[in-house]
Amino acid sequence: MENDLPTINVALGQYSDLFMLLAAIVYAAAFIAFAWDLAKSSKLIREIDAAAIASEQKVLVAAGSQEAPALGGAEDALVNDSMNYTAASAKRMAAKVAVSLTWLGVLLQGFAVVTRAIAAGRVPWGNMYEFLSTGSFLVALVFSLVLLKKDLRFMGTFVIGLVTVMLCGATMGFPTPVAHLVPALQSYWLIIHVSIAVLASSLFTITFAMNVLQLIQHRRIDSLAAGKPDSMPFMRLVPGAAALENFAYRINAVAFVMWTFTVMAGAIWAEAAWGRYWGWDTKEVWSFVIWVVYAGYLHARATGGWTGARSAWLSIIGYLCIVFNFTVVNVYFNGLHSYAGL
Repeated sequence: MENDLPTINVALGQYSDLFMLLAAIVYAAAFIAFAWDLAKSSKLIREIDAAAIASEQKVLVAAGSQEAPALGGAEDALVNDSMNYTAASAKRMAAKVAVSLTWLGVLLQGFAVVTRAIAAGRVPWGNMYEFLSTGSFLVALVFSLVLLKKDLRFMGTFVIGLVTVMLCGATMGFPTPVAHLVPALQSYWLIIHVSIAVLASSLFTITFAMNVLQLIQHRRIDSLAAGKPDSMPFMRLVPGAAALENFAYRINAVAFVMWTFTVMAGAIWAEAAWGRYWGWDTKEVWSFVIWVVYAGYLHARATGGWTGARSAWLSIIGYLCIVFNFTVVNVYFNGLHSYAGL
């Protein structure tokens, strides 16, 4: 327990908690900045469209045509989606601030995770607090690194929003002082089994954000095809629904392999700890349910022709199963894994 740890370790654990809270505050600020960027982008894109229409009207008037240019159709939206919107990108100061805040949050959280590991004298994913804090750190880190190569700032509101929720859930919902692990968790399998689970869950979190964007983009295009005005012009900064779907599918395929290894490693660890590979414990059942849902998603997407909204919803259902497994199952269901819940 915490009293068994040296005073310096307890102090390091408290510093870790403090920096984790600071990271949550910085991420919240980054989320607001990303959301503000989308709002400003919508306004600026409308101004660009209005200027383009005015220019086209002048050309038509000069040519003696009384026909007004069309606006808001699906074809126009698809053309606009392929535009660079150089002016919009150049003026996106809110997005630049958001990225800087995200990197600051990553540095603060990284320090907190490392400090937690040093204080505990082990890997920092032995309970729900550590799992969520380390998992959210990986999500933010992967997103920040990808931003160095590709402009995915349009995902910032969704990804950093999820990171903020995960980190707030860890700091407020599952606060756990640094302490030794119970004997059953004092195994090298904790490093192997849980580390891969954390990484897989982080990738699933990113694809969840992509699938939500995919559904929004899909519904937007359908609305434009029906002749309705574009109510979300900021989505022109986002890739098309098909591109988001393909990207999410590739990441889900990698994460699924990791989750498969997680289930297999868990079974091997269970045999070493309890003398059996599989016992239909609640946690084991839901880990298998997650595997089945994502396996069905990959199979349907690859061979069954399940594309578009159907594949996105199936992927989202898989992520909701992950959330249920690591929250409701850990907190409310008794089983052999109960000691790892909080």
